[in-house]
Amino acid sequence: MDGGALDNSIQYLPGVGPKRAALLKSELGVGTFGELIRLYPFRYIDRSTFIRIADAVPDMAYIQIRAKVVSRTLYTASGPLDTDDAAKAGKGKSAVRRMSVLIEDGSGVMETVFFKGIKWMYDKLVPGQEFIFFGKPSSFNGRLNMVHPEVDPVPAAGQAMSVGAGKMTGIYTSTERLKNSGITEKVMNRIMASALDASLIYVRESLPDYILKEKNLVPIHYALRNIHFPSDQDALAKARYRLKFEELFYLQLSLLKQKYVRSRNECGIRMPKVGEYFNACYKSLPFPLTGAQKRVITEIRDDMKSGHQMNRLLQGDVGSGKTMVALLTALIAIGNGYQACIMAPTEVLAQQHFRNLSRYLEVTGVKVALLTGSSRTAERKEIHDGLEDGSIGIIVGTHALLEDNVVFRNLGLAVIDEQHRFGVEQRSKLWSKSSCGLPPHVLVMTATPIPRTLAMTLYGDLDVSVIDELPPGRKPVKTIHGTESMRPALFRFMKEQIKAGRQIFVVYPLIFESEKMDYRNLEQGYEQIAQAFPFPPYKTAIVHGKQSNEDKKFYMDAFAAGRADILVATSVIEVGVDVPNASVMVIESAERFGLSQLHQLRGRVGRGSEKSYCVLMTGHKLSKESKHRIDLMCATENGFELAEEDMKMRGPGDLEGTQQSGLPVSLNIASLAKDGIILGDARRYADHILDSDPTLSSDRNAILREELKKEKYQTRDYSKIS
Repeated sequence: MDGGALDNSIQYLPGVGPKRAALLKSELGVGTFGELIRLYPFRYIDRSTFIRIADAVPDMAYIQIRAKVVSRTLYTASGPLDTDDAAKAGKGKSAVRRMSVLIEDGSGVMETVFFKGIKWMYDKLVPGQEFIFFGKPSSFNGRLNMVHPEVDPVPAAGQAMSVGAGKMTGIYTSTERLKNSGITEKVMNRIMASALDASLIYVRESLPDYILKEKNLVPIHYALRNIHFPSDQDALAKARYRLKFEELFYLQLSLLKQKYVRSRNECGIRMPKVGEYFNACYKSLPFPLTGAQKRVITEIRDDMKSGHQMNRLLQGDVGSGKTMVALLTALIAIGNGYQACIMAPTEVLAQQHFRNLSRYLEVTGVKVALLTGSSRTAERKEIHDGLEDGSIGIIVGTHALLEDNVVFRNLGLAVIDEQHRFGVEQRSKLWSKSSCGLPPHVLVMTATPIPRTLAMTLYGDLDVSVIDELPPGRKPVKTIHGTESMRPALFRFMKEQIKAGRQIFVVYPLIFESEKMDYRNLEQGYEQIAQAFPFPPYKTAIVHGKQSNEDKKFYMDAFAAGRADILVATSVIEVGVDVPNASVMVIESAERFGLSQLHQLRGRVGRGSEKSYCVLMTGHKLSKESKHRIDLMCATENGFELAEEDMKMRGPGDLEGTQQSGLPVSLNIASLAKDGIILGDARRYADHILDSDPTLSSDRNAILREELKKEKYQTRDYSKIS
């Protein structure tokens, strides 16, 4: 969008000037005609229809009435003024506070009320004259009224309506400073109309003809005119779809182009066979894989035999069987003569992976080892030797795997669990671990559900696989909201569960008392639990981030082995504790946790065959947003649904676990939370175009090539994981 008036400063638009231009720049970030016409309305008011006063009710949205002024009355602090010269009333008690104007349209009478601009409105609204009144109906003392409606004259026959009257009107983002400087909704509409008239002719089409035809999109001039001043609902829908599709299409095209370039330039280790180790383990599994697990393994297998390096993100809800997919993927690597490493963010999780994998690997004869920060020196030497000579097939570990003295004979696969816990620099060290001159295949796993649309964008040049079904036999977790008054009943319920042989998690958001917060904390909570559940017969363990690794491991192991009935903890247990016998998760001050964290914590129970419960304890007074979060948790167990809701509530830049500081390209009109279908279509279409022209070098794609040269697409790659 270059040339002509597009680069002109908005100060030259009628009604703007230098002061208002500076304000629009500082408040909304628009300084030129081109920037202004790309500032889209966030909602619309339909001013194409009129309603009768008799049909108006207080809970309606904005309505438009064509009516005649019956009377006007001015009020001071002392009451109504009888004189018609009331507009000149003095100061103090005799100052006019409000004006009441009665209007009628033949079907009924309505009061309109004004608190500002009274003198001007008094002079304008002469009894007997007809006007168009636009506003929100409300009720006062049982009487229908409209406070501060917009008032426009009724146009003479053949005369056009003024901008913003008698048609669909866009409402733009505004601020108090803008309103105080006189830039009202009506003024903004006038400014926008002037900008479009002056600059639309200079806007060049930004999509090739063949895309407009194939995707049935309206031209850019039509889209920009009708996004601001829609001629009707259909025109608005077409304009909106065109602009959203274009925005998401270019976002995906820029990400996928990087992926195409990389996949063609970077060779990967070819692993053509499944191998005997995979088959031996698969045949001995005590349970069938879910359809989703099988689908994901097929996707991974295709990557590993392609001759290009695999870079795949595996998303799966808590307990969906990601670890089993990682194990079978590792066995494909070993079956082709390579080694595999599985890196976890905590020792607890690494130990758990090691225990689980060891159990399933017995039938294969593959040697697996565990390397963490607390591995002893003699043990380390043995592991280092085993990795160098190739006798260790799979190594499970923490950051310790990244140390320089950890050398592999031939690393072919790196699995990174809960990838958001690792920095890019740390992950890049895995590249140097490969000794065959080719980078290892990389499988990144996360149990933090990332909305599909966000995954497609943040990890746009990664292939994304999703395990979207839980293994058979997993019972749903009943989620209950509780307050302090329910605590005695909660303690009785916990005692019943312990008597039945079950175990209980109690999680707190804080470790030590904070002066600013009166939230229940771990130390007080532990004392309360100890009093309510005295030893004997009850045994309570405590785990938090300030303990040494040895203490943490001791208490965690005690709970996992069933030697403790209750584990009081901070959210340190969010990831990785697998205690099938634990059937109750109590989360204290649950309003302090985000949706995704609450969901992760809930996933710690329901892992066995018993009915499980999650109790969300909160204070009595909850903010609207906190109440919504708690209600959602009680309503659904689907992590992806919760993640979508989380994104709608908090925006894509603030999701726990994604650790991103913003999106690769800022979006003006499309929404990742609401436009998932358009995004999916845009991505498939971008993929289809790159399939036949990966570098966009053909003449028909010249417009696409030029568009991607723009600065906003020259962003750092958020999805590079190595």
